[in-house]
Amino acid sequence: MALIPESHAGILDTKALLYLGTQNKDGSPQVSPVWFKTNGDIIEVNSAKDRLKDINMRARPKVSIAIVDPENAYRWVGIQGTVVEITENGAEEHIDALANKYLGVDSYPNRQAGQVRVIYRIRADKVFTMGA
Repeated sequence: MALIPESHAGILDTKALLYLGTQNKDGSPQVSPVWFKTNGDIIEVNSAKDRLKDINMRARPKVSIAIVDPENAYRWVGIQGTVVEITENGAEEHIDALANKYLGVDSYPNRQAGQVRVIYRIRADKVFTMGA
């Protein structure tokens, strides 16, 4: 990802969770730990339609992100970004790929009947880092 300094780019390739901050309707913050992957300069996360983070990102696409190095909690990447695309296309395959990255399995094990998966593509507008 071009905006991430080389010194911290390796964090994106680990099994680190992404802490996704969205804004509730009343202006209060909402934070969720989520799985993620990058696709070029875009960060992709996956969730189920109609969850609070889904509702928030559809209404208010500005988000905050923290990704902490799993080997050193004092080394992390912070991002202020914008959700630039929300799509259901390919979301089932995407959650399977994330399950493979994080759990080492071929299929997401927590599927629920009737649940609609969604991919959120986030552009980093500002990046900051902490730690060496």
